[in-house]
Amino acid sequence: MAWIRTISDEEATGDLAKIYEEARRRAGRVYNIVRISSLRPAVLEKSLDLYQTLMLGPSSLSRTDREMLATAVSTMNHCHY
Repeated sequence: MAWIRTISDEEATGDLAKIYEEARRRAGRVYNIVRISSLRPAVLEKSLDLYQTLMLGPSSLSRTDREMLATAVSTMNHCHY
């Protein structure tokens, strides 16, 4: 299994601390999928913006359909995210 250094909640400062706080407010915790880019908060912020656009932006697909597609792709790729 790969090991990637991440920044903990206690170590987070500045923009990363704000991103972590938003994640806790949104999901109740900071998931590892968010932490994986913690060394590069600017990249993390863009990644989260992309996710929000894909899942919540204008589309002919419902949010349920988008989540279902994401789940199906993750399952086929053997990824629990």
